[in-house]
Amino acid sequence: MKKIILFMLISSSAWAQQPAKKAKYGIDQFMLIEKVEDQEKKYNEVLKEPASNLTATAINDLRAELAYHWLAKGNVERYRFYKATKPKFNFRQGLFLSYAVEKLLDEKMQYADAAQISKELLEDGGYDRTSVLLEVNAAANAKLGNVDVARKLIAQSTADKGSDVRLTKYFKDAQSNYLNRYAMVMLAAGDNQKAFDVLTKAFKEADSNPYMIFTFKEAYKKVKGTDKGFEPYLKSLQAEAYQKYYKEVEKSYVAVAQQTLDGTFPDPSDGTKLITSFRATKPVKEVNMKNLEGKIVNLGDYKGKILAIDFWTTGCTPCVAAFAGFEKVVADYNKEEFQMFVVNIFEDDRTVKAFAATKPIKLDVLQDEENKMYDVRATPSKVVFDPMGNIRFFATGYAGSTDREYYKLKAMVEIIKARI
Repeated sequence: MKKIILFMLISSSAWAQQPAKKAKYGIDQFMLIEKVEDQEKKYNEVLKEPASNLTATAINDLRAELAYHWLAKGNVERYRFYKATKPKFNFRQGLFLSYAVEKLLDEKMQYADAAQISKELLEDGGYDRTSVLLEVNAAANAKLGNVDVARKLIAQSTADKGSDVRLTKYFKDAQSNYLNRYAMVMLAAGDNQKAFDVLTKAFKEADSNPYMIFTFKEAYKKVKGTDKGFEPYLKSLQAEAYQKYYKEVEKSYVAVAQQTLDGTFPDPSDGTKLITSFRATKPVKEVNMKNLEGKIVNLGDYKGKILAIDFWTTGCTPCVAAFAGFEKVVADYNKEEFQMFVVNIFEDDRTVKAFAATKPIKLDVLQDEENKMYDVRATPSKVVFDPMGNIRFFATGYAGSTDREYYKLKAMVEIIKARI
């Protein structure tokens, strides 16, 4: 296997694929169980196993896994049940705990729970996401009316040494989430114009995501005295951002029809050199891979459609971060004109299925466990084909926000449509 450049923090091996049978039971097998309810059943069975059948840290690891999985589902009661056993969370589990707390705030609007749990995780050490937990705590307290506490926390988050990661285009919506939470605190503090200005700039520059719209509408109404006119204003900012990235993407259009090529990008450490991200050595019509049901999918069957494929692994944080933007593009088109697959490489069926069910992943997933089809050397990498099977766009890396990822891929589709 050739060396692969992964734009990620956690190696895909951290998700541990289970080789042949092991004598002892531990976290590796447990992670392959798709539903948390089934994980809990298995945990209760494992408790009855003799110690000799378990890895040294099995009980701790299983409790930690159950804690974050229940929290991700919004079940705070079950989370607290397992958290009360005082498990030690590994890095991956700590990272997913922070995602789960963000979900409590952004999706479920369980502000009291988000405030309390983020505070507890900060007291535990923050699991290397101190700046994020501080901003979540700040926004939750702002919503609960604890304005002074919120202002203090958002200032700490802004100054935290880990806050630089927001601009690295690594974690999903890192910068846009921060701007949204910052604006929530400003609104609670009565600084309405500042919140409005921050979010106007965010949408204009595509440092934005769908969660921000609710906050932005609140800021607009407080500044303007009414929410009348908000929708056209928001659409104008989004249109401006889209046009910016349309023009940017247009420059990378592969004008000469090519069905095979090597995808390259500038070496981050030396801009004068190029790194190969993938090698498309045969036409897409000759490529076939299996889906999660084990059925072989022939990409040649999609001739006549614009086709996008994106390569990822379960441990590649920016790979998975991009999926939300892809989902928005897929929703914009019908199956007759556009098809997208996210292609997992290097990992076995059970690993991918368990991860896809847990997220859950709403996109069509294919697998190339041996990485034979495109010799992918960097993830995330995407390739977009015109209806004749010619490669018209390719790109490597995460765009940094859900909206920016959406604008870029949508622009690729629209540019191809305009030129065929």
